[in-house]
Amino acid sequence: QISLLIGFISVNNSPWTDYSAYSFFQIVTMCDLVMILFFYIMHIFRVYRKLTCVSWPLAEFLHYLIGTILLLIGSIVAAAKSYNITGLVAGATFGFLATILCVISMWSSYKVSCITQSTSKYH
Repeated sequence: QISLLIGFISVNNSPWTDYSAYSFFQIVTMCDLVMILFFYIMHIFRVYRKLTCVSWPLAEFLHYLIGTILLLIGSIVAAAKSYNITGLVAGATFGFLATILCVISMWSSYKVSCITQSTSKYH
């Protein structure tokens, strides 16, 4: 979440040369930040226990999957259009770092929720 925020701030405070590329990057980072905050709030207040009609592990996995793909696309476009402006390069770099961290989080979320449940059925 911090790397997304740093990437957003770096891009926001730099002079832009291609508005569509960096607007997409900013929208993707802000949507990811809002969704991550949403899932944290759901876990903190244990809302997932009251809303049993939603498969929360699947929802979290799909959030990370879609967010990671969009973040990777946004980071590639931002890196391609950076024109060696340091703030834009830093934003793209933190976007790639956030992409890697989202993949790790997606894998750990999948491993904890799905693999643990499948092994507990047989014991």
